[in-house]
Amino acid sequence: QVQLVESGGGLVQAGGSLRLSCAASGRAFSIYVMGWFRQAPGKEREFVAAINRSGGTTYYADSVKGRFTISRDNAKNTVYLQMHSLKPEDTAVYYCAAQRWLAPTVENQYDYWGQGTQVTVSS
Repeated sequence: QVQLVESGGGLVQAGGSLRLSCAASGRAFSIYVMGWFRQAPGKEREFVAAINRSGGTTYYADSVKGRFTISRDNAKNTVYLQMHSLKPEDTAVYYCAAQRWLAPTVENQYDYWGQGTQVTVSS
């Protein structure tokens, strides 16, 4: 069992930056592939970014490539999402998730989810 707690969300102007954190507790953090997803009002949840167990491979949705960076610190049991050049369309609840498999972009392969953190980008 893994518990995930996101933090770092907030209100930012377009063009600004935020860094989200996701702290994990429970079983060994390094065995999990970690991902970030987001859900905007009235829309389905969508994949944002993911990172493999070692942190050596990352995956991004086309909409955030070049603006967002996912990273992890296995010693601190934490995964991060650094977001730059934020746009109003990035407004959503951002969720951290963990999986034991090898399908980093597939939502239904994630076993554990955090409660989400709100990111609001004003124009």
